[in-house]
Amino acid sequence: MNKILTISIITPSFNHSDFIEDTITSVINQDYEYIEHIVVDGGSTDSTIEILKKYDELKWISEKDNGQASAINKGFRMATGEIVSWLNSDDYLAPNSITKVAKVFAEKPEIDFVYGDIIYVNKGKSTIEEIIGEKINYDKLLRNPDIVRQPSTFWRKSVLDKIGYIDENLELVMDYDFFLKLFKNFSFEYIPVTLSYYREYSDTKTSKQNRKQVMEILKVISGHTFFFSPKLLWKLIKRYWQ
Repeated sequence: MNKILTISIITPSFNHSDFIEDTITSVINQDYEYIEHIVVDGGSTDSTIEILKKYDELKWISEKDNGQASAINKGFRMATGEIVSWLNSDDYLAPNSITKVAKVFAEKPEIDFVYGDIIYVNKGKSTIEEIIGEKINYDKLLRNPDIVRQPSTFWRKSVLDKIGYIDENLELVMDYDFFLKLFKNFSFEYIPVTLSYYREYSDTKTSKQNRKQVMEILKVISGHTFFFSPKLLWKLIKRYWQ
């Protein structure tokens, strides 16, 4: 009989009351019983706290922090599950996706992390783009930071002991840095199903700080290689001047 695994999902939050209830209910409505959902709120001043109080299933704290990466790491340290992931407070899980993830980890103890497909949606949940069927590896990710599928990726908590936590010096591309380390150092499996939905809209942090994002991407890549793909460089130059 396969071991039953608890999956801890960390949600960093700050003033996302318009969206966070979708995030919470997408976790609660999963058909997998052994989920620990931890919301780490940075001291929201909107109605986020009132929403959090509605759900007894949640573990949550609300206090000032040093940004998103700090909140995520705080959640990782609170997590008790064998498998962990993070789901931002404007994204949400696909129905019954956790069962598919847990099955791979339970049946394949040699696998360190699992990732699947993702759908980009707008504020109203209408589909913008479906990222389906394309597999990722370290080299592909190094050439194209935009293929990170952060809310569709789950890993064994034990890997954090080997590569460390999220780099809190990065504000916009800490997911890119973290997943490069995952793909470079650990065994992984791709599930060809949609695991999550990512909201993309003009008010997101990355949309408003193109130039800072480009500089952080260059910093992360230079920590892995001396070679920059000409195609990627051109893409980053255009993004910088948008």
